[in-house]
Amino acid sequence: MNAEIIAVGSELLTSERLDTNSLYLTGRLNALGVEVVYKCVVGDDRARLSDAVRLAAGRSEIVVLTGGLGPTEDDITRDAVAAALGRGMSFRQEIADHIQARFARMGRQMAEINRRQALVLDGAEALANPNGTAPGQWIESDGRAVMLLPGPPVELEPMFERECLPRLERMVPPLVLRTRFYRVAGMAESDLDQLISPVYKPYANPVTTILAAPGDIQIHLRARCPTLAEAEALLAELGAGIEALLGDRIYSRTGEPLERVVGDLLRQRRETLAVAESCTGGLLGERLTSVAGSSDYFSGGFLVYTDAMKTALLGVGVQLLAEHSAVSPQAAEAMAMGARERTGATWALSVTGIAGPAGGAEDKPVGTVFTALAGPDGVCSLRSRFLGNRARVRALAAQTALDLLRKKLNAAPG
Repeated sequence: MNAEIIAVGSELLTSERLDTNSLYLTGRLNALGVEVVYKCVVGDDRARLSDAVRLAAGRSEIVVLTGGLGPTEDDITRDAVAAALGRGMSFRQEIADHIQARFARMGRQMAEINRRQALVLDGAEALANPNGTAPGQWIESDGRAVMLLPGPPVELEPMFERECLPRLERMVPPLVLRTRFYRVAGMAESDLDQLISPVYKPYANPVTTILAAPGDIQIHLRARCPTLAEAEALLAELGAGIEALLGDRIYSRTGEPLERVVGDLLRQRRETLAVAESCTGGLLGERLTSVAGSSDYFSGGFLVYTDAMKTALLGVGVQLLAEHSAVSPQAAEAMAMGARERTGATWALSVTGIAGPAGGAEDKPVGTVFTALAGPDGVCSLRSRFLGNRARVRALAAQTALDLLRKKLNAAPG
């Protein structure tokens, strides 16, 4: 079965409010083996919302609407769904009594407009809402279900768990939905897709999705099968083909970011790391220390933005900088060695480059970055050229440095 989620409310079309309900609902539906194939946000307009409900109910077996069940004129979900499904509505006195009793417990008089919340679509089941005044509604017909749920998460989530899940479990065929994640560093999205598309294209199930961020590509494989064993077998079959092509460019199979993977390797080896940063301006250290427990392996770092600071804090020679400049393999290697010597860390990473938008030259254009790694067996450096704005160059530089260390740790004897 497929599902669609419609979030109702003009406030969700502004920059000030996020639709977090759809994330929760997607997770719960996926756990039942239901794929969410569409999500949309519709403002407080009856005609537009009716059109969205009519379209969703015509192509998906499950439709979930969130919000718009309050008592005011802009709470139009009940009216719009009734129009879309061609159903009338009736007033339920017992619901009105329940709402009035709730107000009485708070020492308040119920306003007359709250009686609108006691209107229930013909043929619908009212869903109890002990956490608010708006009851939900469940409409089931010909193997399809439409749910009307309140917008506040504190009301929606308990209602979905208590009222909707048991009903869904009765109507949804037993299916298992499983996902396998790969994270890849050091490849462009187009290069990766060109490499692995011959492997995944023949498969309609699992479905393959590729997500790209600077220097970091995620591959999601999603399988839907009647049993867990079948889903895992399909994922393993497709995954084996992808892994064979990507090799050590895969740095995670469980979704962890690169800084956590590197940290786990250092912890396992009981080794430590220091950093020396110029163009990244502390970004590398920030990523490493964003992981809880990073004090187990991260010794500290140096933020050396000027030549004078490179010399004063890391001992980079004045003559070296004059001859080769601060953006050079020689400077990067000297920075890494200086950081390692001064901290006593097992490893030291350094980054120096031209993040832009100005400062480039013909032999070293904007985006030129040198990364170096110093360790027990000496020092090595890497030249890269990154395209994009300043933020993208800095992000790619930090990712490249972490991946350089990851590969070294995997190759070095522990």
